Amino acid sequence: MPHAPQIKIAATYMRGGTSKGVFFRLQDLPPSCQVPGAVRDALFMRVIGSPDPYSAQIDGMGGATSSTSKCVILSKSSQPDHDVDYLYGQVSIDKAFVDWSGNCGNLSTAAGAFALHAGLVDPARIPQNGVCVVRIWQANIQKTIIAHVPVSNGQVQETGDFELDGVTFPAAEIVLEFLDPSDDGEEGGSMFPTGNLVDELEVPGVGTFKATMISAGIPTVFVNAEDIGYQGTELREQINADPAQLARFEQIRVAGALRMGLIKTADEALKRQHTPKIAFVAKPRDYLSSSGKTVQAGDVDLLVRALSMGKLHHAMMGTCAVAIGTAAAIPGTLVNLAAGGSAREAVRFGHPSGTLRVGAQAALVDGQWTVTKAIMSRSARILMEGWVRVPGDIF
Repeated sequence: MPHAPQIKIAATYMRGGTSKGVFFRLQDLPPSCQVPGAVRDALFMRVIGSPDPYSAQIDGMGGATSSTSKCVILSKSSQPDHDVDYLYGQVSIDKAFVDWSGNCGNLSTAAGAFALHAGLVDPARIPQNGVCVVRIWQANIQKTIIAHVPVSNGQVQETGDFELDGVTFPAAEIVLEFLDPSDDGEEGGSMFPTGNLVDELEVPGVGTFKATMISAGIPTVFVNAEDIGYQGTELREQINADPAQLARFEQIRVAGALRMGLIKTADEALKRQHTPKIAFVAKPRDYLSSSGKTVQAGDVDLLVRALSMGKLHHAMMGTCAVAIGTAAAIPGTLVNLAAGGSAREAVRFGHPSGTLRVGAQAALVDGQWTVTKAIMSRSARILMEGWVRVPGDIF
């Protein structure tokens, strides 16, 4: 019986922040995959190696974690005053779907670098040496991201001495600005979809918890660590090895999604695993990070742990860091209270791999909280480039 041969597609495998993904130029995709739909989703799932009942993604480019099960498409921008359009797909590991509901803040870093690598930025805007400002249109959430990409001899400078907790080796620093990161779309036109800085979130069969539900960077449900029996110092193994606790977190996340108006029924959460995120916060205390380094209470403003795609993240998602920085800047949120309750424009928080600093500029305008931008530093590096191959019978 004849079988369809494999086809090859130009692709680049990149690390961005604490995530990895397969990057494509839109023009390099097969014509049927240059438009949204089931064919594109099928391609991305086969590239990554999903759905995989073994949750290992052995037959694909994925790394069997939410941080490494990602695909990105870049193209010249359709928007004025932007260089590139950046579209992100979070590929489910064990289920057959791709979630397009949010952004990846970590891969936003790589998107800026890849835009230069892929020839998508006007050469006249690229300095021979210095910093290239790449104006990115984040197509999933319709927002602008500015990436400050270092350039040496006309090429992206990837090596350097910038260290990022959660990434083993140093690299060149890329500064990201997330402009107007609060969500003014489907969540009801407010950074706080419920209208409150803190709500009593009733979770059927679990309990009622104080929660800050915010749409900034990515929709996120924050709860107090102590309210759910944690200290905020937990590492991945302590959470991910406990199926009962993971199920409880998912129940809290679903309850939050319903209150935020992201879904209409609980069943819809099965197809919306990427958003909202669920995170828990605590006041500072000493702990041992996953690398064995001690994080001192005096070195951070608060502790945060966040789950992505049903598992505790090994560090912190970039978009969730934007939500943390924004919520920390607004007096009265659970994040702000965990950080001491004072007004601030930047916060350093402890996560499982170490610490991260993020800044945010928030203001109360006509009774509504707004945030003009959030800023953080990441790094990015090409790991491999050439072609990715997939069986031709997927189309």
